[in-house]
Amino acid sequence: MRSVEITKGLNRQQLQAVTAESGPILVLAGPGSGKTRVLTHRIAYLIGMYGVRSYHILAVTFTNKAAREMENRVQDLLGEQAQGLTLGTFHAICARILRREAEHLPFDSNFVIFDSDDQLSLVRHALDDLNLDEKRNRPQAIHAAISNAKNELLLPDDFPVQTYRDEVTRRVYSRYQQLLLANNALDFDDLLLWTALLLEDQPSAREKYARRYQQVLVDEFQDTNMAQYSLLKHLASFHSNIFVVGDTDQSIYRWRGADYRNITRFEEDFPTTQVVLLEQNYRSTQAILDVAMAVIDRNPYRVRKRLFTERGAGQKAVLYEAEDDLHEASFIIDTISTLTRNNGLQPGNFAVMYRTNAQSRVLEEAFLRANLPYKLVGAQRFYGRREIKDIIAFLRLTHNPSDEISLIRAINLPPRGIGDKTILQLRTQAGKAGLSPGEMLLDLGRGEDSRYRVAFSGRVLSLLAHFGRLLATWHVMKSELSTLLLMDRILGDVGYRDYIDDGTEEGNDRWENVMELRRLASQYQGRALSEFLEDIALVSDQDTLDTNANVPTLLTLHAAKGLEFPIVMIVGLVDGLLPHIRSFDEPEAMQEERRLFYVGITRAKDRLYLVYPQNRSTFGHPEACDPSRFLEDIPAQLLSEVRPKVIRRDSPLKADQAASLNWRTASASQTVQQRFRAGMRVQHPTFGEGIILNSRIQDDDEIVDIFFEDAGLKKLAVALARLNILP
Repeated sequence: MRSVEITKGLNRQQLQAVTAESGPILVLAGPGSGKTRVLTHRIAYLIGMYGVRSYHILAVTFTNKAAREMENRVQDLLGEQAQGLTLGTFHAICARILRREAEHLPFDSNFVIFDSDDQLSLVRHALDDLNLDEKRNRPQAIHAAISNAKNELLLPDDFPVQTYRDEVTRRVYSRYQQLLLANNALDFDDLLLWTALLLEDQPSAREKYARRYQQVLVDEFQDTNMAQYSLLKHLASFHSNIFVVGDTDQSIYRWRGADYRNITRFEEDFPTTQVVLLEQNYRSTQAILDVAMAVIDRNPYRVRKRLFTERGAGQKAVLYEAEDDLHEASFIIDTISTLTRNNGLQPGNFAVMYRTNAQSRVLEEAFLRANLPYKLVGAQRFYGRREIKDIIAFLRLTHNPSDEISLIRAINLPPRGIGDKTILQLRTQAGKAGLSPGEMLLDLGRGEDSRYRVAFSGRVLSLLAHFGRLLATWHVMKSELSTLLLMDRILGDVGYRDYIDDGTEEGNDRWENVMELRRLASQYQGRALSEFLEDIALVSDQDTLDTNANVPTLLTLHAAKGLEFPIVMIVGLVDGLLPHIRSFDEPEAMQEERRLFYVGITRAKDRLYLVYPQNRSTFGHPEACDPSRFLEDIPAQLLSEVRPKVIRRDSPLKADQAASLNWRTASASQTVQQRFRAGMRVQHPTFGEGIILNSRIQDDDEIVDIFFEDAGLKKLAVALARLNILP
């Protein structure tokens, strides 16, 4: 294969990276700059021009999807010459090495890999073996600590102990590892840990693989943890030909152990490193890239990249201030509807992004009310999430103790020792008495007065009677308390927060989802529990959408990494959500929040909408919000349809900054006259009678927010709406 064929179509910076002399090479690749193209063409160049056999090349990435895409591209470039190439995810490649080198390790080559549920079960087993109380020592939190230790290459004996909790974690970690080995099993972190330790402790194994892999290539290098960095150093220790592609500005997985500082370590450990910047973007318009650079350039400790594109300037980003999160969702629906109807865009062109999973609830309900299909990426639908289904099961069982499906889900949440055998015994005895299991539990909850106590004995009786007393109490309270207070009572009685919120990012997100459900329950003051459950059932019974459907995509900013969409709408841009409140007192966490915003912005190809509410509903009451502090960094001239309230109330600005933030609708024409004002009653040919809530000039038209008696809230362009003013 000739050089011209391999390098055809590469820009100047891509060509520099692909054709660089062997040695340590660091490619700092901006978003949408063609990093996968550079990696695959580099492999082709090594084989076609340098004569490196594919057998001597190792290419690693993070996801199976990325690995498959890279493999397909290499096959297209090289054909049969690509055979023998080692290409895959870190975990898959490590598993292969460990099976080959099992003679050096404390497990056999036929080891199994435990999934997340298996791992938690093993932590619980370890706690039980050590006579440690699960309620005091939450398995999820301990497992997260063990995972972090493994990512830092710390074995149980090396685990740092400064507090009693650390000592407990170390003991559980030690027992957990013993149980893994007894099962001839590894967890996901072990695949990296044992490979790194193998290459560290076994010179013969290290030399074997370091000699074999003359060229090592790494994708998404900013997402590597210490274990991954260590094993890469060992693999490149003989030839020192390591080609890594990454971007510190897109490092958003610190909570998983990823450390963007590995890029700095790389340059320190390989002092002859060649650094190449990829700055030409093939995804976004320049208007979007300018917004992205304005945001990310405020982060310290980074190599600045000047992102540019040949796609043209494009439309300015739109900043929209909504009255509250409900109006925020309505704006999203109206904008998507208008652009698909009038501009020929497809529903699948749109992505709506947010910081936390809990924010999807208001959006999902807005889509459902508007009869607009959507798909959710990176998480289940709000009402299908585990923690939401748990709470709904408790409420359904309280409302109807004969609901056996809800009973089976709730009776051992959080785990209280009621297993399958006990449930089978309960069902058997209830059947003999002609009762449902729930009715049997209510009777057992009467204590000494129970007619059916004799059917059970010892610990089984104690466990069932305890849950029966709880259920009986809730069942009485359902007619005395509001849905919100009843939910709070159940959450408190079972200790659900301690169970679900283990201090990890996932645990925090799950508890935020429960809080979002509480917000919804607060809207049912004075209404029966049955109404709440019925409304929930109608929403949760919606069919799951085809992932390939031409519909808008709802996803978290974390889930957006690696994706792209013609139109991106980022919502909930208020302090406390983005940046998240947990980052306020930690500079590194705040920097990652900024990177997360940057990642979201750079997913957009053609249009970008930045949306924030003035207020968010907190348990039925509006709570004022400050716009995200990150919005302050975007110059006024880069935005359109903006409002003057973006200056945070607690953040005094320099005079020049304040002047730049005196934002107005840049595109509004002064020749358009406002015909409508708040309070007017109007008639619409489709929606019927309504009342004007708000009116403003926007994009050479008058835009009105109208509440219709039959159709609800609508945002309409006067030029198209055919409105008649009523007396």
